[in-house]
Amino acid sequence: MAVAIVKERWTNKVLEMTIGQEPNAVKVGGDSTLPFLHFEGEMPNRPVVALEVWDMEPDNWPAILTEPFKGVLDNPVAWAKKCADYGADMICLRLNSAHPDQMDATPDEVAATVKAVAEAVSLPLIVVGCGVEEKDALILPAAGEAISGQNALLGCATINNYKTITATCMVHGHNIIATSPLDINLAKQLNILINEMNLPLSRIAMDPLVGALGYGVEYAYSIMERARTGALNGDKMLAIPMICFVGQETWKTKEAKTEDNEEWGAQARRALLWEVLTAASFAQAGGSIFILRHPESLKLFNNNIAAMMKQNS
Repeated sequence: MAVAIVKERWTNKVLEMTIGQEPNAVKVGGDSTLPFLHFEGEMPNRPVVALEVWDMEPDNWPAILTEPFKGVLDNPVAWAKKCADYGADMICLRLNSAHPDQMDATPDEVAATVKAVAEAVSLPLIVVGCGVEEKDALILPAAGEAISGQNALLGCATINNYKTITATCMVHGHNIIATSPLDINLAKQLNILINEMNLPLSRIAMDPLVGALGYGVEYAYSIMERARTGALNGDKMLAIPMICFVGQETWKTKEAKTEDNEEWGAQARRALLWEVLTAASFAQAGGSIFILRHPESLKLFNNNIAAMMKQNS
C-alpha cells in the first residue's frame, strides 16, 4: 500500500545571498523548505564551507590542526592559497592581530593584509575582526575599503558597532554578518536595525553564536530551527542565511585538543568527527555558511552535504 507523505505548505522562503565576484561567486539561501526536505520545496544552493585563516600565527592550536598548514601559519597569503588548494568554497580571514592583547595592529596594517589575501586568491572572502567591538569598528571599515567592490562578507556586527560596519558595507559593496547572543528576538532586532540603514536583507548573514557538540549544540540548534521556521512562515526579518563559526567552537573543546587517550581513542579521528558532527547538526538546523578549520573536516562535511542534497521523496 502506498504511503502518502504529509507536506508542509510554507508561505515564504529564505533570501538568496551572493558573496564574491563571478566566476567564483557563491550563492547561499533561497530555501523554501526545511533543510534537505527536497520533496517539500526547493533548496537551490548547498551549504558552503570556508576554511579559517589568521593574520598571525595561532599560539593555542593543537598539533593535529597546525600540521596541514605547516610552513604557512605565519603567512596569511600562503595560508589562504593552501586553503584554496584544499577545496574551500571561501576564505575566512580572521584579523586576530588587531586584538589589544595580541599585536594591537592598526587599521592600515590589517587593511594591507586583507588586500594582499584578496589579490592572491580568487575565492570569495569573509573578513572577521578581532572580537573586540570597539576595535572592530575601527579595523573593518579599513578592511572593507581595501577590497571595495569585491562583495565580501564582513563581521561581526553587534548591537554596539553595527552602524559603522553597516555603513562600510553600503559604501564599498559588501555583505554583513549580524551577531547576537543565542536569542532569536535579539537577532531579529539587529537585522531590523541594519535593514533600517538601507542595507538590503539579502546582504545580511545571521550569526546566532553556535556551540560545539556537547557544549551547547542543542540550544543553538533550537534557536536556528526557530529562526528557519519563522522565516518560512513569513517573518521577513528572519528570512536570511545563517553563518556558523564551527571551527572556533570545536577546537577549543578538550575532546578536540586532548591527544590520544585510552578511553577516548585516537585524537585524529575524535577531533575531526567533533568538528564534522557539529557542522552536520547545524546544517540540519538551517545553516548556510560554515567556517571550519581542518581541511579533512571540510572533505568529510562536504561528503555529507553531497549525500543530503540528493533528491528524496
